Amino acid sequence: MPSAPPATGVPDPTSTTLAVLLIGPAGAGKTSVAKYWADHRRVPTAHISLDDVREWVRSGFADPQSGWNDMSEAQYRLARRTCGFAARNFLANNISCILDDAVFPDRPVVGLGGWKRHVGPGLLPVVLLPGLEIVLERNAERSGNRRLTDEEVARIHGRMAGWYGSGLPIIDNSQLDVPQTAQVLDEVLSRSIASPPQW
Repeated sequence: MPSAPPATGVPDPTSTTLAVLLIGPAGAGKTSVAKYWADHRRVPTAHISLDDVREWVRSGFADPQSGWNDMSEAQYRLARRTCGFAARNFLANNISCILDDAVFPDRPVVGLGGWKRHVGPGLLPVVLLPGLEIVLERNAERSGNRRLTDEEVARIHGRMAGWYGSGLPIIDNSQLDVPQTAQVLDEVLSRSIASPPQW
């Protein structure tokens, strides 16, 4: 059920055409939240999953469980560019979009800077960062190449902690289910529309 419209004067993210980048480690719930948020908006909204686009590569797929190499780097770069093109195309046709990616704060050129180049300056980044024990539990429930080792999950989560103090909005969804997290995301986006974060 759609929520009641917010009070007059408060930006309403549920009925505004937006481009949102949901950032977080593996197991943060990015994909689940992005799908739910896109499904429950008042305006047409697309969910653009970086992992889904990257997995279009069949022969020669660079499995992230095998570690980083030139091929995996190239496949992620191509997937981000493709997602950015799709986002711009949707926005040009008044369709909102939400993208999800594990963007690291210590790699600004290929991370946020890359997404800004690919999508545009109106992109609203939000970090989804539950506690380590939560992401470990969620990762354990994954299957296939999306399931990472506990060590890799812990390493990624530790790097994501660098977003604290960055000025980007951070949602700790450790104690929130998907609908509750989507509601908090709307609240965060309302503030971001009124006062865009500097990044």
